[in-house]
Amino acid sequence: MNILLIGEYSRLHNSLKEGLEALGHRVVHMGFQDGFKQYPVDIPLEKKWDSGWRKKCKVALFTLCGFDISSYLTYRQFVRIKDQCRDFDVVQLINENSFYCQPNTELKILSYLFAHNKNVFLLSCGDDYVNVNYCFNHPEYKSAAQPYLKGKISDKAFNGVLKFRQTNFKKLHDYVYKHIQGVIATDLDYHLPLQDHPMYLGLHPNPVNVDKIIQQPLDIQNKICIFLGINTLSYYKKGLDAFEAALGIIKQKYPEQVEICITTNLPYAEYISQYDRAHILLDQAYAHDQGYNALEAMAKGKVVFTGAEPEFWQQYALKEAVNCNATANINQLVEALSSLLENPKELVSIGERARKFIEKEHHYKTIAAKYLATWTTHSH
Repeated sequence: MNILLIGEYSRLHNSLKEGLEALGHRVVHMGFQDGFKQYPVDIPLEKKWDSGWRKKCKVALFTLCGFDISSYLTYRQFVRIKDQCRDFDVVQLINENSFYCQPNTELKILSYLFAHNKNVFLLSCGDDYVNVNYCFNHPEYKSAAQPYLKGKISDKAFNGVLKFRQTNFKKLHDYVYKHIQGVIATDLDYHLPLQDHPMYLGLHPNPVNVDKIIQQPLDIQNKICIFLGINTLSYYKKGLDAFEAALGIIKQKYPEQVEICITTNLPYAEYISQYDRAHILLDQAYAHDQGYNALEAMAKGKVVFTGAEPEFWQQYALKEAVNCNATANINQLVEALSSLLENPKELVSIGERARKFIEKEHHYKTIAAKYLATWTTHSH
């Protein structure tokens, strides 16, 4: 099969590509490199006029006349490489807004892809119309809408989420759903809002290349290392403020037992090297399931504080913990961390179960095969 993967979030499409290629398929990966994380792609796109004085000029221009120069420059880049984006057996978009353009420009790019490829599929693995509206319509649902609704995040900082509630992005959503073969969710946070949607093709857990990730059995000789990698763009969205507050208490409570490592906005490779020596990784507090950072850390045998709500235990029929459910409740975080620090044997056991869980439920070749089956069943 000849496959085009468009876009990248946290190495999802990279891992899927590796699984598909291992099964003998040709895969081309096009898109942005997920900001400062700099993931590899075959056909790179660059988001221009997106920082410094150019961004200020862009905002002023858009405010005055509605012209978005970043969208225009992305479209120009696409036009130059459009002949490399046609006649694939399958095209998969990572998001309704994979090219980060304003809807009118995004539609021009998508119309070419739909016209020159028979089978286009969509992932729900980030903010999109269905997910965002579900979160706002169900404020009790554990999601990044909760810190926003509590006033922790400004409208400006949350614009990347709020835009999906605008009329023009609703039109983009409708256009995409009219032309795709179906939509696939990558974890429970996207699966739950889509369950009753007629275009929904099911949950395909994030693929993890376990052949590349070496398990590191937790060796607790001296201090237990707790790692928090901060991405400032998602600080409140992921509940990192609660993690930082909890770490402050833990540091005072166990000064001789813990080493706390906090980093900010590191490129992917440097981020990985920094957390390699950690025993515990703090990932996110507003999720039901795990994203990529959590999964890769679990594959290394680390104990990860992330989404592990009852729906997660039920989905995978778990009998014992493979990670730790995190919430934005600071007392809950302190209590859970304290329990592990006082019971290091349980820390080791969870780390061992985490690796086995990833091998069983997220193996990149198994997940790639699941995608192939879905694509084949629902293709023209």
